[in-house]
Parts: sequence; C-alpha cells; structure tokens
Amino acid sequence: MLGDFNLDRIGDPLFDAFVSTGLWPPTELNDIPRTVFDNDTSRHFYDQIAWFSDSDGKSLLTSLTYTLGAGSFNFLPHLLGSLTPTEVSWRISDHFPLWVEFQLAPKATFSQRGQNRGASSGIPRSESSL
Repeated sequence: MLGDFNLDRIGDPLFDAFVSTGLWPPTELNDIPRTVFDNDTSRHFYDQIAWFSDSDGKSLLTSLTYTLGAGSFNFLPHLLGSLTPTEVSWRISDHFPLWVEFQLAPKATFSQRGQNRGASSGIPRSESSL
C-alpha cells in the first residue's frame, strides 16, 4: 500500500488505526523528511509505504524481500531554486516522493511456480516453455 494517508505522527489515532490492519511501514522511513515543511523538530507521516505483516512483524510478501533500503527524495535543491517551500508546494507538491527497495525471489522460484500453475490448471505446456 502506498499513498497519502494523512497520518500526522506515530502514536496518532489515525496511525494506530492504519497499523491495526496489519499494514506496517518500514522503520527506516521514520526519521526522513516527507514534506517540504518537515525539519529536525517536526516530522509528518502523511505519506506511507506499507505492506502486510503477521503479529510477529514477519512480512507476508511472498515474492519480495525488503532490503532495509528506504528514503525520500528532496527535490527542492534540484528545481525552482529561487522559490520558497510554500511556492514550490503550490507549483509542484509539498510532499517528497518516498521509495523502498525490495529484492525479488530467485528466478527458479518463479519458474517452479509457473510450472506448478500450468500443470494444475490443465494448460498444455510445450517442451520449449519448460
């Protein structure tokens, strides 16, 4: 899941409702700026990237492994340098893009799943596709 969930901070009732569904954002995003107005004393958690995990925190993603790489992209120094953050927020956005990095499952895992799906679904497979 990703998007602007208007979560003000960790511990906010909306944040608690968000994570009560089993969705958990990576902790690596906790201390990064998310808006042009964030600073060292004020962090907002409006935007989130999260995925379902069990109650022990184990990810329920089946073909992706989170690499612990995550962050935001501060575009302010790269464009419209003469504008204030407020002016940029009206022209582009007040939110910085967030990113997370995943590793895909090994190719053999996908091939095995594909063969199992094809065999169980009754779809004929040619030798060249195996």
